[in-house]
Amino acid sequence: MADVTLLLHAAHADDPTAAAELLPLVYNELRRLAAHRLSREGPGQTLQPTALVHEAYLRLIGDKDGARWENRGHFFAAASEAMRRILVDEVRRKRSQKRGGRMARQEMDAAELAAPEPREDLLALDEALTQLTGSEPIAAQVVQLRYFGGLTIPEAAKVLHISPRTANRHWTYARAWLHQRLQGRDQESG
Repeated sequence: MADVTLLLHAAHADDPTAAAELLPLVYNELRRLAAHRLSREGPGQTLQPTALVHEAYLRLIGDKDGARWENRGHFFAAASEAMRRILVDEVRRKRSQKRGGRMARQEMDAAELAAPEPREDLLALDEALTQLTGSEPIAAQVVQLRYFGGLTIPEAAKVLHISPRTANRHWTYARAWLHQRLQGRDQESG
């Protein structure tokens, strides 16, 4: 684990070999996180786990003005944030008027089938999570690490330097808060 931290510091310091050596060490875990996150997406998701990992990795390593990563956990927290941003940007791009807004391409035979609606609206979740960050930043970080990063409560607690019990309290609070916020949004629009 110390090797990852050393390589993270070297990659941030523009060492070209460090970035090349770092990717094999973190790739499998980043791919697992990306696959976990994309498995929760609704139908029509075209982004593949490999593409998500590569984009997130390029953003993390390519950000020379970004913060230094203290350790492996800090790196994966930043990776989960990068994945969140990429997914939100992808949804916004697909919904933009320039790309046809909310219209979806359908084949003639498929028009007869009723496709299930995605259970969650990623943009609404992102908006609610941003609001939660304003009032309860640690709870929002726990949600981000769990939901977008696929971390367990003990793993998220370790990244945030809090006890697992505290992380679980934040997780319980944040889930209830987000549920209430998203349910209220659904009732307003429905």
